[in-house]
Amino acid sequence: MGPWPAEPELFLYDESLLADGDRRNVVDKYRYWRHEAIVHDLDAQRHDFHVAVENWGHDFNIGSVIRTANAFNAKAFHIVGKRRWNRRGAMVTDRYQHEYHHPSIEALVDWATAAPAGGEAHGIPIIGIDNLPGSQPIETYDLPRHCILLFGQEGPGLSPQAREASVAILDIAQFGSTRSINAGAAAAIAMHAWVRRHVFDQPL
Repeated sequence: MGPWPAEPELFLYDESLLADGDRRNVVDKYRYWRHEAIVHDLDAQRHDFHVAVENWGHDFNIGSVIRTANAFNAKAFHIVGKRRWNRRGAMVTDRYQHEYHHPSIEALVDWATAAPAGGEAHGIPIIGIDNLPGSQPIETYDLPRHCILLFGQEGPGLSPQAREASVAILDIAQFGSTRSINAGAAAAIAMHAWVRRHVFDQPL
């Protein structure tokens, strides 16, 4: 245990964690920080994409998607359908993010249409991720800076309503025998594609 932090740094730290140790799943930078201080710091540097997941059947994969959204510091995550979702896979990372609930795809569309993007209230496009007939390869699609990446349930994928709401549906290149990859893995690939495009500014 190192020396007790001095003012003005002390406001960042949780005295109980300093005294008893910090066993949370956080990077070293945030070790011993108060929960509110971590969220405040993340808010100052969040990326401009949102993540939305359809939740019609209490899919366990939702937690994995949310954990990945935290790793890439998404602006927020959205649960469409049932309000309750299986949080075990998120490993408490949802506490550091902003969560929105929408009872239907139509409600998500209404939110996205009214949401500001880039300082102007002109809406945020919804990008569906699914390997459907007519979908476009994510590897060559120019993902917009402001967008909502929408994922369907494991198995059925995007609902018909979600497909209709999406300005584009993107697929992930596959080369094996399986029809699809795990929803959590697909979400990680899609988010990383956004990061490569807008954080590292890699050309298509």
